[in-house]
Amino acid sequence: MENIHLSVTEILDLIHQKKASGLNYNQELRQRIKSIGDKTNAYVRRNDLSQQTQQEEHGESTLPLKGLAISVKDNICTKGSLTQCCSRILDKFKPPYDATVVGKLKQAGASIFELKTNMDEFAFGSSTENSFFGVTHNPWDLSCVPGGSSGGSAAAVSSGEAFFALGSDTGGSIRQPASFCGVVGLKPTYGRISRYGLIAFASSLDQIGPITKNVEDCALLLKYISGHDPMDSTSADMPVPDYTKILGADIKGIKIGMPKEYFVQGLDTEVKAKIQEAKEKLKSLGAIIKDISLPHTQYAVPVYYIVATAEASSNLERFDAVQYGLRSASSNLMDMYKNTRQDGFGIEAKRRIILGTFVLSHGYYDAYYLRAMKVRTLIKNDFDAVFKECDCIITPTSPTPAFKIGERISDPLKMYLSDVYTISANLAGIPAISIPCGFTKSNLPIGMQLMAKAFDEEMLLRVAYIYQQDAQLYKVKPKI
Repeated sequence: MENIHLSVTEILDLIHQKKASGLNYNQELRQRIKSIGDKTNAYVRRNDLSQQTQQEEHGESTLPLKGLAISVKDNICTKGSLTQCCSRILDKFKPPYDATVVGKLKQAGASIFELKTNMDEFAFGSSTENSFFGVTHNPWDLSCVPGGSSGGSAAAVSSGEAFFALGSDTGGSIRQPASFCGVVGLKPTYGRISRYGLIAFASSLDQIGPITKNVEDCALLLKYISGHDPMDSTSADMPVPDYTKILGADIKGIKIGMPKEYFVQGLDTEVKAKIQEAKEKLKSLGAIIKDISLPHTQYAVPVYYIVATAEASSNLERFDAVQYGLRSASSNLMDMYKNTRQDGFGIEAKRRIILGTFVLSHGYYDAYYLRAMKVRTLIKNDFDAVFKECDCIITPTSPTPAFKIGERISDPLKMYLSDVYTISANLAGIPAISIPCGFTKSNLPIGMQLMAKAFDEEMLLRVAYIYQQDAQLYKVKPKI
């Protein structure tokens, strides 16, 4: 088990030097999952993988990712494999096609087998407590949540149960769990990565992105999954840089803004202190730190929960017991709809469907949804103005470190505030990354968020890599 915490780039180097094979590493990964999988509950599906041996051996010899296994969130379609969004209503659903990101990784040689990670049902949550398959535990403290909704992916990477993983981010669902679990998580620019094959939560906010052990792996994975896709009309037809080539470039003279609205009451004192330390470190590395303002930040949470629930209620209409998954016993068609949705959706899914239906209903559309969309434009305008003066922005990823399991599950408003610092990037459509920047006194990870203008993921990776190499925090692993 000595290799379980190696990064993908380190493993690929060893394979290139013929010191080991991808198959050896995959077998070691399986043993790791077998030994601690019941403790973290990071996976909802993990087969014995014996059928993939030939595929792995083929990929190992000819393709860049060398047959290495990759873990996939349970809302990303994998052809012929169960994909349920951790919901009962998609019981036994096997997509007849691969998501575009899955197809791209297969072409690069990755082994996409049945390693599906746990998540909040339909990505509705900030703690991975809303899963039909049970709660995922944080590998740094098993009594704490891993964050959500990509908590299974983040916990798997952190605990050495995954080389790297895919998550989805609608309001911080990659970055917040990455922060809680001490790994790297990137939400790319809206349109940078195809959403084809991602089961939709809120279509104008959703993005697929990588969760990795360090910034190098993040740049590598981003390179292989980005690019235009004719199957997704929102996919941007823009060139994809080789993100690995920007790593190592210095940050002298780069202007980094610190928004005053992110350092107010409610921010944990230990988190605040670590972000201040990170600021000083970036300054010592040559960056210029500027105080900035994003004046409409206070409206981000209410705007998000109007837009996201409205789109969620529309997207979930399709789960009617006719086309997919579960069908509850009923004596007539109307009862079949009602009984199936009653039995199939969990509490949080029902709450969001009701909220979304309300804000879109006749008489309330203009008062809530339309007004929220206007404020969303103001939030985007704030970022556009700031990026005329700054190259990127630094903030905490979450106002607190990981909290105890069950601590917020009965208080949805408090749970929604867990994403208060990550939501704005989704509303504005800009890229953002979370990287480890320290630990609390009780040894829980703290994350720092960097944001940049649209399609400037290179700036995020450049700054994050320089900071990572100086801080070396990615080498600290949970003792599980």
